[in-house]
Amino acid sequence: MAEFDLVVRGGQVVLKEGVSPIDIGVVDGLIAAIGPELAGGAREVPAGGLHVFPGGVDPHVHFDDPGRTHWEGVESGSRSLLAGGLTTYVDMPLNNSPVTTDSASFSEKLDAIRSISHTDFALWGGLVAGNVDRLAEQHELGACGFKAFMCFSAIDEFPQVDDLSLYEGMQTIAALDSILLLHAENADIVGGLGARAKAQGRTEPRDFMASRPPISELEAVSRAILFAAETGCATHLVHLSVARAVVMVAEAQTRGVPVSCETCPHFLLFSEEDMERIGLPLKSAPPVRAASEREALWALIGDRTLRMVTSDHSPGHPDVKQSGFWDSWGGVSGAQSTLQLLFEEGHGNRGLPLQMISELAGRSAARRFRLAGKGEVAVGADADLALVDLSWRGELTLEQLHYRHQYSCYAGLPIRGRVEHTLLRGQTVYENGVFAHVPLGQFMRPSGPRSPI
Repeated sequence: MAEFDLVVRGGQVVLKEGVSPIDIGVVDGLIAAIGPELAGGAREVPAGGLHVFPGGVDPHVHFDDPGRTHWEGVESGSRSLLAGGLTTYVDMPLNNSPVTTDSASFSEKLDAIRSISHTDFALWGGLVAGNVDRLAEQHELGACGFKAFMCFSAIDEFPQVDDLSLYEGMQTIAALDSILLLHAENADIVGGLGARAKAQGRTEPRDFMASRPPISELEAVSRAILFAAETGCATHLVHLSVARAVVMVAEAQTRGVPVSCETCPHFLLFSEEDMERIGLPLKSAPPVRAASEREALWALIGDRTLRMVTSDHSPGHPDVKQSGFWDSWGGVSGAQSTLQLLFEEGHGNRGLPLQMISELAGRSAARRFRLAGKGEVAVGADADLALVDLSWRGELTLEQLHYRHQYSCYAGLPIRGRVEHTLLRGQTVYENGVFAHVPLGQFMRPSGPRSPI
């Protein structure tokens, strides 16, 4: 009898400590052994000439299921992740309909997607004005944590939190030993400047960017840190675009405040000039910033102050992209391309080691959000693996994308690393452009310790 169900043999394996030419033995979907020349398995996957990464983790996607699957949907969204070497996601609570803010809506969403996800997944619950008493019931059903907006969310049914709801919500979330994700922009600044610009007929991309200045993010992040310090609530600031905001988070961490943050590929690859050139596919809130801000974010990644990159994949149906720049849906499509963009710009151009790329796009999120067994090649972890040909370089084309709607601000950018084979808990779910016929994704509840990262 074979010692292993599966052996991934002869690859350059990306471990937490570095890259090593070793084999991976799998038993019952878990990594059972890592070492050179492991004994044979009932099945073998040759990985010679390839790098073997832990499956990536994206904790910030909007797959719009149920209710808005004409925008994306879990089936297409999760397939796109597999093609990009990612095997786990956490879905946001607001682009689906109904929005996820109580036990009924949480159950409806879970029932709708449980059998159609091609990757493992978790779900964020929602904190909105007036629903503090509905947080515990979402937590009981397995919410990974809770998402809230400090400004208008762009979805009327998911209203921003007032300060009292935020304060009391954070007290409740702390008592549940859960975590709050915050979209941090000052509502009065972005709302007031936006209304003024529209009233004056200033509706070009640069006007939109000017309506959401860095101070709107800096003030909101400062207030979020204060609330986190006062309540003891684990808090994560999503899609930060301003380097000074990241530094504020890092400084708060040294004081023991349980706060963390992320940025996104569009803030690392684009600047204000690109918004005018690319237009709606690059529209996001907050918007891309000056080139100097982009470089400052890379510097913070380089010294490991900033340790998480997420896609904030938030597509819309083409119909909601036809109302002029200001009123059209703002959201970047990018779940599939995160790793390839980081391989090219982060590793290839900026010299970041491959284990750091793996941390940015997987391990940090798994540890912060208690996604046990994910984001790392280690004995006892899930055998979620991406076999990547890093010698391959090319250009991201729309034809490569597996989204429901093939558009992306990243189209035309250089990318590195072709994903040849993706394994989920030891099962082949993607190989040479072909997906497993039956979705194998499982729902994950948060478990294990939470890293402070």
